[in-house]
Amino acid sequence: MVSSSHPRVGVLEWGVKGVAGFRTDVNGKDWQALRERALTLDASDPLRSMRDRFYLPQGIYLDGNSLGLLSVDAEQAVLGVLETWKHSGIDGWSSEPDPWFSMAESCAKGVATLIGAKPSEVAVTGSTTSNLHHLLATLHKPRAGKRRVLIDALNFPTDVYAIKAHVANQGGDPERDLVWVDSRDGHLSIDDLLTQMRDDVGLAFFSSVLYQSGQRLPIAPIAARARSQGILLGVDLSHSIGAMPHALHDDQVDFAVWCHYKYLSAGPGAVAGLFIHERHHAVPPAFPGWWGSDKTRQFDMAPSFARAKGAGAFQQGTPHMLSLAGLAGVLPLFLDIGIDRIREKSLALTDLLMEGLEQLGALYPELQIGTPRAAEARGGHVALLHPHADRIAKALKEHGVTPDFRPPNIVRLAPVALYTQFADLVTTLEVLDRILRERLYEAHDAGRNVIA
Repeated sequence: MVSSSHPRVGVLEWGVKGVAGFRTDVNGKDWQALRERALTLDASDPLRSMRDRFYLPQGIYLDGNSLGLLSVDAEQAVLGVLETWKHSGIDGWSSEPDPWFSMAESCAKGVATLIGAKPSEVAVTGSTTSNLHHLLATLHKPRAGKRRVLIDALNFPTDVYAIKAHVANQGGDPERDLVWVDSRDGHLSIDDLLTQMRDDVGLAFFSSVLYQSGQRLPIAPIAARARSQGILLGVDLSHSIGAMPHALHDDQVDFAVWCHYKYLSAGPGAVAGLFIHERHHAVPPAFPGWWGSDKTRQFDMAPSFARAKGAGAFQQGTPHMLSLAGLAGVLPLFLDIGIDRIREKSLALTDLLMEGLEQLGALYPELQIGTPRAAEARGGHVALLHPHADRIAKALKEHGVTPDFRPPNIVRLAPVALYTQFADLVTTLEVLDRILRERLYEAHDAGRNVIA
């Protein structure tokens, strides 16, 4: 189901709907010049036709860093699995040209291209959290004098829960053995991080892009420092995969985990992925399962585990085909375009957005940008800081712009290279301008929605 080229599909006539018309001269600020520039960028955008492959909800969708939108390609792939199941039953596992039996390995090859890994170093399996537990239990064996674990204070909560549990399961004390890299105004100091990688640290785990602020961490120097100190390094790619390139093999990261449902648009709760550097492939998985078998012996049903070579050994149960199919369908879009071109447009989108937000910040001092301005220091989303961020997020959604809110004071805006237009961002700025100028957020209660 994963191929190197894709046929064109019919154009979906959705457009931007549900966004109220806003003046372009509020508070003396004229957005027309920025809009004209955005329209020029849209007209010359080499990726503009990709937008036609996605189902766009009404309004402007800027929550792709939480859940990417459905593509026609992913839809067709999921429907294809259903059709095969309907007509072929169990023969779907071997039906050509897309047998279910090899779909996970086929996807792993494509994902490896996106993250700078060898195919043998990647498995498409499990969930982000279950994969993290599995890799920690397999690779991290604390020893005397090197029991401490370094993580950052801005790490995604599920990673913290897993690491704390791992420390406790290894006989350690999370309160004593965790070393935290503190944040400075929502950012991490790379110098602080490198300094904390001391002789008593045995494991370090960070996110490639911080989920709150959108700060991008430079993995290469962190990995080099880890190697020099004998520290096992793990990375969470959940907020960067599909939005920017990585070089996990060459950087010699020890292991990594991620989800596929954000920028990669594989579907809600889609199957996740893991990376384990080839230098660790001799280590047997801590929690083996039959789908991690050598595929030539998968159905021997032998009592002894003949594990697959490389990361494939970390598969456990039978793949969830309907979850896997969405990734198999959308992945060729990313491979055909190339992750470098996707990153180029992503940076151009956030450049334009941050330029407009800086202009708004001059009008409304309480509004600040929490994302680094330098291109090499930011990921794919932009964080806005405001004392009423929760209410502003609700007001944006009421007026046709879908963001998300993260406590205590962050509105995240995530344009996605394959379906966000530059003009969408100017409209978003106009909407935000009016919300702040007229204090429209005061019509909403404080506190976040249950799901956002």
